[in-house]
Amino acid sequence: MESNYSVSNITVMEGLDAVRMRPGMYIGTTGPKGLHHLLWEIVDNAIDEAANGYANEINVSLNKDGSATVFDNGRGIPVGIHEKLGVSGVEVVFTQLHAGGKFGYDSYGYSGGLHGVGASVVNALSRWVTVEVFTQNRSYKQEFESTEGPDGKIVSGRPKYPLTETGRTRKQGSLITFMPDDRVFETVEWSYDVIMRRLRELAYLNRGVKLTLSDERPGKRSRRDEFCFEGGLSDFVRYLNSESTPLYDTPIHIGGKSGDILVDLAIQHNDGYNENLFSYVNNIPTSEGGTHETGFKAAFTKCMNDYCRRTGLIKDKDASLAGEDFREGLTVVLSVKMRNIQFEGQTKTKLGNTEARPAVEAVVTDKAIKASKARAAARKAKENAREKNKLENAPLVGKLSSCTGRNYAINELFIVEGDSAGGSAKQGRDRRFQAILPLRGKPLNVEKKRLEQVLQNEEFRSIITALGTGIGEDFDIKNLKYDKVIILADADQDGAHIRAILLTFFYRYMRELINQGHVYIGMAPLYRVQKKDAKPIYCYDDPALKQALRTVGKNYTLQRYKGLGEMNPEQLWETTMDPAARRLTRVHIEDAADVEHLVTVLMGDKVQSRKEYIFSYADFNKDKTAFEKLRERQ
Repeated sequence: MESNYSVSNITVMEGLDAVRMRPGMYIGTTGPKGLHHLLWEIVDNAIDEAANGYANEINVSLNKDGSATVFDNGRGIPVGIHEKLGVSGVEVVFTQLHAGGKFGYDSYGYSGGLHGVGASVVNALSRWVTVEVFTQNRSYKQEFESTEGPDGKIVSGRPKYPLTETGRTRKQGSLITFMPDDRVFETVEWSYDVIMRRLRELAYLNRGVKLTLSDERPGKRSRRDEFCFEGGLSDFVRYLNSESTPLYDTPIHIGGKSGDILVDLAIQHNDGYNENLFSYVNNIPTSEGGTHETGFKAAFTKCMNDYCRRTGLIKDKDASLAGEDFREGLTVVLSVKMRNIQFEGQTKTKLGNTEARPAVEAVVTDKAIKASKARAAARKAKENAREKNKLENAPLVGKLSSCTGRNYAINELFIVEGDSAGGSAKQGRDRRFQAILPLRGKPLNVEKKRLEQVLQNEEFRSIITALGTGIGEDFDIKNLKYDKVIILADADQDGAHIRAILLTFFYRYMRELINQGHVYIGMAPLYRVQKKDAKPIYCYDDPALKQALRTVGKNYTLQRYKGLGEMNPEQLWETTMDPAARRLTRVHIEDAADVEHLVTVLMGDKVQSRKEYIFSYADFNKDKTAFEKLRERQ
């Protein structure tokens, strides 16, 4: 049989058609595993934002119509016009293969994406995709769809319209919804359990990042899971050993950097006989191991043998135990972040980079040597010093809502009185540079307590950990994570007491914060005056209220705020948190000797001295407030 083969027989696949024609090349299979691979592509992009410090929240939802939605509060997909292609960054990412921000290191220091095909592959293999971006106080939207032409051929992932600005917003990040194409996949039924396990794993690998999963599909049990692990890999190891009997309570955590490679690992022995080593590179599981695992095993064996010889457990200096002997019953989670990942084979399950082995060896060995020295020094240290060192890695137990930005020169920490006000502050803030730490109880008066008692107080432990500076002799202003530390308490007696307690703590243990002008008191309004549909007027004191009432005339509504918790998030932002409109009082020390005396009198143990000061300076005959007088007239 004769067959002609000429240039006319060569087919050029344009755009995303190649993905549609050979999906197995990009997602492995069109079965359930390939279906979930689509979701992993979008989730991994969100995780890359978190791993590089730009996001701390990722939400995944399985929708009623069978689609899936992924939201992250990172920087948002670039919306500007691409210089060469003349379309938005969103359109480039979702329509161009091998396009993305992960080929260089300006946008992502470390990422799981290697080829820039993830988002475009999802678009190519979906019936439709909707992309929403929230950035720089604006929201944008673009939709893509795969439609069938007159000839029956599917046209993949074409934009329905250019990226369009849809309004203003204080949200930040990207929200992507897509419907897997049932013309491609054998099944489009999501497995909640498969997704839940992967999100839980990612939460362990990315300490402090909150991942949520919800199921809204009809006919399915309504489910919602939330994962956030402040202990990171240590919590992962505890989880893996939860069904065994650990030989020591706290996993050993080791972290460090060698060149451009970040190494993070946690280990714990149990009473079993199996070795469990789980490794990851840029959050990608490497089930077949690789050079990073080889480096860990070599360093771990060497350190253990050196220790055994030094302590006399091995009598012959030339003898040694096998690595398997040390790793019996050992559970290890090893996470490496690096650039230019090289995997052996197509499955991304075995790391091939030769530089990973010496990097892991160096970090593990170095940390082992330092740990040995630290143990010797710790025997001589005071109990207070040991307590202070514990704070460096103390979890915040979910209290701190950190900001996404990493520019400490502009970041702010609001220490807020109460969960109610803390909730409004979390919703009303600009999460790019404002962090919220709610106090869930009144802190101790540190003037009346010993240091070890102060360090046992959960509220102060959270503050110390959040600021990162240490306290007392260990205080280091260079480690401060926020330029402004803002105390936000109610304008009543309890609020004043909390402010006094916090200021006493800062004065006694972090005085340099005050000296260098980092401590502020947030001024919340006392009154809200509004006339019909006019813009409300917020008043911060009685004279301002009188002026406002003269301005609005008759027929107005007046609200007296008893606490921050009475404000909704928008009101709290407008009055107290918006840098363009708020009022802050910077705390400073004019006369150090006078301050020392005053703190001792007001916060110390001598009640009589405090009574004398109060009777000398308090005005018990002060006029009633303008609000009280107004109420009497009405």
